[in-house]
Amino acid sequence: MKITFFSTQPYDKTYFERIKTNHKLVFQEARLNPETAQLAAGSDAVCLFVNDHATGEIIEKWAKTGIKLIVLRSAGFNHVDLAAAKTWKIPVVRVPAYSPHAIAEHAVALILTLNRKTHKAYNRVREGNFSLDRLVGFDLFGKIVGVVGTGKIGAVFCEIMLGFGCHVCAFDLVENDVLKKKGVQFCPLPELLADSDIVSLHCPLNEGTKHLINAQSLKMMKHDAMLINTGRGALVDSGAVIAALKSQKLGYLGMDVYEQEENLFAQDLSDTIINDENILLLMTFPNVLITAHQAYLTDEALTEIARITLKNVDDFDKGKVLENEVTL
Repeated sequence: MKITFFSTQPYDKTYFERIKTNHKLVFQEARLNPETAQLAAGSDAVCLFVNDHATGEIIEKWAKTGIKLIVLRSAGFNHVDLAAAKTWKIPVVRVPAYSPHAIAEHAVALILTLNRKTHKAYNRVREGNFSLDRLVGFDLFGKIVGVVGTGKIGAVFCEIMLGFGCHVCAFDLVENDVLKKKGVQFCPLPELLADSDIVSLHCPLNEGTKHLINAQSLKMMKHDAMLINTGRGALVDSGAVIAALKSQKLGYLGMDVYEQEENLFAQDLSDTIINDENILLLMTFPNVLITAHQAYLTDEALTEIARITLKNVDDFDKGKVLENEVTL
């Protein structure tokens, strides 16, 4: 099969070309939109990333030009019109799990960096400034860490924080009995927000979780608490978080995802004017740490993404059951 990849980064090409396959891989740097959709002409399948929005209009055009399969090299799938794909009988497959450790560990990296201010210390020392003033952090040991979402990533994160000696509480619609046996306490979301020194988001994005962190939920949180988001950008209302930072209600913010990231992340904008007032304002706060959706970026995760993505294509090509198909 001929597969056209959208939003290709150099590392995508490197890792996918390491996997032996009989399929023809065509890598496009362009992000998917109504104008670039035609780049898939003559292909049997398309491979999309999280900021490639496959709208109903695009899917209809693809169906009429012979696209048989939509392959996602991500776990999330809210950027695809599944109803349209179903109408045009185009299966959608994804990578449900590639390395929960990669993302959970990045969340911990954000916590440690924000807390111990290692990024500031690094810059100081590079400039010959060995002062320790304003670098005071706190012990993680004994702190209450609230985990929203205990799927594979959230579960790994819970175990890591237990290892630090933290008291871990969690919220999920389905409680995890294995985590309970390890010492994680499940509680209602308002209780979690009120009690936690650190709140880390690991839940999926859907109608029920969009802006889960908003003005009201931020008021429930402890004064000077830390908020970490390595899930999806729209879990957090950016305007509400900015207000909480300005009022000094929120003590720290670490984010690897951003609600409007598709216009920013995976691009070098160092020589351009960034037309996003929220991200510009967030970057000015000394207690905010932003990374550009790199939590998954480990050798193990990229290898697994490439392997499972191409296995999904193989299964379709051979008429096998699509175990990673996304259905309504």
